[in-house]
Amino acid sequence: MVIAVIGGGSWGTTLADLLTRAGHRVRIWAREPEVVESINRERINELFLPDAPLAEGLTAHGEIAETLPGVELLVSATPSHAVREISGQVSTALDGARPLVVSVSKGLEEGTLKPMTEVMAETLPGLPAVALSGPSFANEVYRGHPTAVVVAGQDQRAAEKAQRVFSTGYFRVYTSRDPYGVQLGGALKNVIAIAAGVLGGLGMGYNPRAALLTRGLAEMTRLGQALGCNPMTFGGLAGMGDLILTSSGPQSRNRSLGEELGRGRTLAAIMGERRTVAEGVRTTRAAVALSQKTGVELPIAQEVGNVLFDGKELKRAISDLMERELKAEHWE
Repeated sequence: MVIAVIGGGSWGTTLADLLTRAGHRVRIWAREPEVVESINRERINELFLPDAPLAEGLTAHGEIAETLPGVELLVSATPSHAVREISGQVSTALDGARPLVVSVSKGLEEGTLKPMTEVMAETLPGLPAVALSGPSFANEVYRGHPTAVVVAGQDQRAAEKAQRVFSTGYFRVYTSRDPYGVQLGGALKNVIAIAAGVLGGLGMGYNPRAALLTRGLAEMTRLGQALGCNPMTFGGLAGMGDLILTSSGPQSRNRSLGEELGRGRTLAAIMGERRTVAEGVRTTRAAVALSQKTGVELPIAQEVGNVLFDGKELKRAISDLMERELKAEHWE
């Protein structure tokens, strides 16, 4: 199968390597010329996936059109804020091809608050699109650590096709018919992960982390139900699974951002030093907007927003969460 991976970050590169090793003909597009040169010349993505030799046969390109001849499956791996722009360029360059589109970006579009498959339904009209999400650090997938994810689409045949293409002996793919829920979980867990990092940066222990993850999952589930998602989705790989990984794992960009905030650094200083994207910053704005739109309370997301964008003192935000009106535990 001919596959195009659009996005040369760590996750796009890892999936391109996985698919190449599975026997597919894979081309990857990267915005950064140094990534293209590094992959083609050295067989490595020195910028985003160092110390990880890539499969023979994988080729990198600086022009999107060069990745698309004969394409049968297209992996969208750009940061969520760039998906509309980049997929619009893909649409112009497809030249009649009708590949299955697999979105692996985790986030919601600012302004529209749409998940990525809905954005691509507008920019790539008529193409079947599914979302792949779940607990999956790129470096661990590259090294063959057993990993389980979920691919979701309203078209079950499209989801099952993607499942077959991506599944390997170490990368197990389940299917779901709840693409909105899968993508909402994959986005919102990044907000909770920032909060988890703050707790770590402040030197707090396991009690607050356990409370945060449990109540964070409750927030995700409540909002998902209000938006018509299957609540069981949030107890699965794209919800609880990804929440645990991103809030606990040292490789998490969102958790590490929260840790730096907890140690007293400003958001501007942290973001100014990073080449990689912490999706949770943008998703926090989207989560607060969805809370206002639906009337669903998201107290953790609201306080993360207060800290990130309004300069609220960290311990005051924690106190305000703990001193909210007492109530019964419920998930509705």
